[in-house]
Amino acid sequence: MNLSELDTVSFLDTTLRDGEQAPGVSLSPDDKARLAEHLDRAGMDVIEAGSACTSEGEREGIRRVADLGLDATVTSFARGVQRDIDHALDCNVDGVNLVVPASDRHIETKIGTTRDEVVDDTVELVDYARDHGLWVEVLGEDGSRADLDFLERLMGAALDAGADRVCYCDTVGAASPERTAEVVSRLAALGPTSTHTHDDLGLAVANVFASLRAGADLVHGTVNGVGERAGNVALEEVAIALDRCYGIETLNLEELYALSRAVADATGVALPSNKAVVGGDAFAHESGIHTDGTLKDDRMYEPYPPETVGRERRLVLGKHAGRAGVAAALADLGFEPSADELGRVVARVKELGDRGKRVTDADLRALAADELGRSRDREVELLGLSATSGGETPAASVRLRVGDEERTAAGTGSGPVDAAMAAVREALGDDDAHLESYRVDAVTGGTDAVVTVEVEMRRGDRGITVSAADADITRASVDAAVDALDQLLEDEAVDADGDADGGADAEGDDADDEAEAPADD
Repeated sequence: MNLSELDTVSFLDTTLRDGEQAPGVSLSPDDKARLAEHLDRAGMDVIEAGSACTSEGEREGIRRVADLGLDATVTSFARGVQRDIDHALDCNVDGVNLVVPASDRHIETKIGTTRDEVVDDTVELVDYARDHGLWVEVLGEDGSRADLDFLERLMGAALDAGADRVCYCDTVGAASPERTAEVVSRLAALGPTSTHTHDDLGLAVANVFASLRAGADLVHGTVNGVGERAGNVALEEVAIALDRCYGIETLNLEELYALSRAVADATGVALPSNKAVVGGDAFAHESGIHTDGTLKDDRMYEPYPPETVGRERRLVLGKHAGRAGVAAALADLGFEPSADELGRVVARVKELGDRGKRVTDADLRALAADELGRSRDREVELLGLSATSGGETPAASVRLRVGDEERTAAGTGSGPVDAAMAAVREALGDDDAHLESYRVDAVTGGTDAVVTVEVEMRRGDRGITVSAADADITRASVDAAVDALDQLLEDEAVDADGDADGGADAEGDDADDEAEAPADD
């Protein structure tokens, strides 16, 4: 099948269930409700809110999602036992994702039953769920490694019993696209078919598209691909690929980045910087050749505009930077250097890059101020910090100078750094500022080790990266955050005065830069 001929493709998000099975991830009822609202705004068709059989706390979370009145269909995972369906009914969900064993490994070794008994039990459970008004999807666990004739028999019996749809499951991410297409084509001939893929062989997205070509019309996955082992297919990747390559609309694409950040924050699973669509470097350019080309034509080195998925383009400075990129970055910071001044700033940026240093916005501002002979008065300055983490709840207090006023505030958090950040926000009384990303960039050895912390702070639609180093990670973190907020406030003042426009004309200058990175192969 030509994918461009598909009428619709629907999405089932299982971030709140399969995604929560990633090691170390545990979502509270509040987390689930908040993420479910994000998922609904993004246009998810079905939200699997959890596994009702797990615990009373899990059931509370599922109830919270079910009671939100979302446009999406809300479901619960259910094993092949009646009490799981009863637990789901107790949560007021719209449907169940009924998982039954499909491969002999699962039937005989895991469950200790027979193929015939699995078919009979599945028919009874589908009938029971339908009698109680539930939407029912039957998933054949480990279906990619099941005997295909038996899987066809099992899924056919489920549909005959009244299931709304069946689902192909590559439970351990072991299937090739060819095997996936073979299995899904057999199931799709029986009735509505979904696909559920994992990324253990790096083939999750490829297997989704093999499934769609073979007749599937609903894709299971998670935001950011979060999930057990190597994770599930990342729904944001499927959505953008369907849109850009085949003209198929699925999700509200502009919501994808905000949704991704919300999931990363709630799960604590950091995004790889090179992650497609939502990674920090997905729309970042450092090479002078790339930066110059992108500034002239924003499609030169990008497959689609970052705004499509709620992102912004980012010019990264380092040893590969060229005049055009540095000039553009300086203009964003309100500097208008002469050609000679620009040349000196570029040379210093490259020098820092040659020493292996990441050149942050704060670094560039300092270099430019030095070369252009500018000085500035700080708007926000850290005067004092104390933090404790020995008790049950970590706490911190800060003393700041904000303009001509001295302010103190205290905060609590999950750790001393989190508590200190909360105290800074309280002192500033600024709900618009938030931490976009945080990372420990380097730690020196020895008992007097120094840690370097890099933060990206955002206020409104403007963001800035700052790094700071100290023997105390809490101090380094707060220094970086306060410096970032100080500079964001200055940038807003510059914007208000209309001084941020302009910049050196660097068009074409990159051809003369040394040490440029080669073009993409």
